[in-house]
Amino acid sequence: MAKKIALPLTDEAVAGLRAGDDVLLSGIMYVGRDSAHKRIVQALDEGRPLPFQLAGQTIYYMGPSPAKPGQAIGSAGPTTSGRMDSYSPRLMAEGLRGMIGKGMRSPAVKEAMKQYRAVYFAAIGGAGALISKAIKTSEVIAYEELGAEAVLRLEVEDFPVIVINDIYGGDLYEEGKAKYRRQ
Repeated sequence: MAKKIALPLTDEAVAGLRAGDDVLLSGIMYVGRDSAHKRIVQALDEGRPLPFQLAGQTIYYMGPSPAKPGQAIGSAGPTTSGRMDSYSPRLMAEGLRGMIGKGMRSPAVKEAMKQYRAVYFAAIGGAGALISKAIKTSEVIAYEELGAEAVLRLEVEDFPVIVINDIYGGDLYEEGKAKYRRQ
């Protein structure tokens, strides 16, 4: 049975998650990809205000498509998380608690998750149309000139994800490979 978790993430919620857990997220999350991450880190380095407060937040690495009439967003599938790896430890140090995408994370990001108590979730690649049904509202809040790379604020309800990396060093991808590794 999936764990229902309210966003933003609390330390207690993160501590209760283990690699392999099915989770349904509800609340506010943000969308940002590599261009937005670069600008957010530049803003931090220069002491400028951020488009949203990082503490407790979750960022979805999503490739959005335009909404059809009556919908909050079009297809909303995950994009490859590795492109954000050079920025993620800095954002976790500033309070980011959740990341959603697809694919493995670097050793540095996995260490930062343990150090800063953050979790990495996977959304199902290829299921963007289905995932979009969990998105109730979508609004561009920063870097509109980046188009599909702009920062979005999403309100979600029962957004389906799987915990890949937890704060204890659990890694569902590594566990899965080990299960089928030939001796």
